[in-house]
Amino acid sequence: MKLEVRVPTLSDSIASGTLLAWRKQVGENVARDETLVDLETDKVILEIPTPASGILVEIRQAEGATVKADEVVAVIETGERAAVAGTPEQPERAVRQKPSGEPQAKAARLTQDEEKTAPKPTLAPSPSEASTKAAAAKELPMPTAMPPSPQPRPPTEAGDKGAPAATRREPMSRLRSRVAERLVAAQHTAAMLTSFNEVNMQPVNELRQRFKAEFETRHGIKLGYMSFFVRAVCQALQQFPIVNAAIDGSDIVWHDDADIGIAISSPRGLVVPILRRAQTLSSAEIEGAIADFARRAREAKLTLEELSGGTFSITNGGVFGSLLSTPILNPPQSAILGMHAIQDRPVAEHGQVVIRPMMYVALTYDHRLIDGRDAVQFLVAVKAALEAPEALLEATP
Repeated sequence: MKLEVRVPTLSDSIASGTLLAWRKQVGENVARDETLVDLETDKVILEIPTPASGILVEIRQAEGATVKADEVVAVIETGERAAVAGTPEQPERAVRQKPSGEPQAKAARLTQDEEKTAPKPTLAPSPSEASTKAAAAKELPMPTAMPPSPQPRPPTEAGDKGAPAATRREPMSRLRSRVAERLVAAQHTAAMLTSFNEVNMQPVNELRQRFKAEFETRHGIKLGYMSFFVRAVCQALQQFPIVNAAIDGSDIVWHDDADIGIAISSPRGLVVPILRRAQTLSSAEIEGAIADFARRAREAKLTLEELSGGTFSITNGGVFGSLLSTPILNPPQSAILGMHAIQDRPVAEHGQVVIRPMMYVALTYDHRLIDGRDAVQFLVAVKAALEAPEALLEATP
């Protein structure tokens, strides 16, 4: 029996996807629920499994094709026919399958009569005959017209001695295309403004050094910086809930929970999985969730639900060495916090110049909704929490 393999149901926000490389080829055995091909959408990569065990007998959509939900992409054969289809053909059968009109193939061994009439093999000339022919060839006249020699190509600007400039072209991934659309839309629809501050990270560094061994032993995960920033943001959002709100037409949508998006770089591009109700999570829960997000982002295993929603985002350009930047909003959110590299700098402290590990932080916000006073005070609240971080290491905020 033949079964069709169809594209699974997609979410309301995803209309189509692009097929990646097929994992199985026509004629190969497939097991039930085995992945045949991956489907790349503008958010995640979905696996298209086979509905039953059998033989893949037809691929209807090639790699790179754009497909929609419930569209047939392949056909498999199950049952007894699959067993027959999977049996390799005998040589005799392969010989008989000739186009119509051609005579049947003869036996490989020639009869005696055929051997007599068969053409004799051509023998190689003897050394004396070869020398005679070579001498005759020398006496032949040479052609008077020689083919023109190729002219050298003029050098390019790069000075590559005539070689053409190397270029290549490839289509953008659906994720990259979607990110591009959203970033342009954010600039066209929001009144984005960025405020800056700097944080003395020495208290956080000292706290991490003091508790990192105990933290890792107890929870099985390292104590990083992100848990401090997430918890500091959650505290500041409670003080300034407008930063956690969003615009929907002519309405303001207020959010009671802090669903924090964590920007993560993956081989496919930037993804932003969501820490749901981050204000209720402990430091260990935050660190564990972010580590899991990062691992599954590399493996393209994040789900649509984990990438949907969010009320506020945090992006850390410091891991790549960024000293200062202006992050772009992640619509429909109204604000995003940018972290940057920690750098030893001279600062004034109690009337003296001292060297401290400093980090610039940036808050980009939608000025249509958030006034400058609220944005600046929010950033000051984040700074204050990070410079007195003992409370941030408690079980819950």
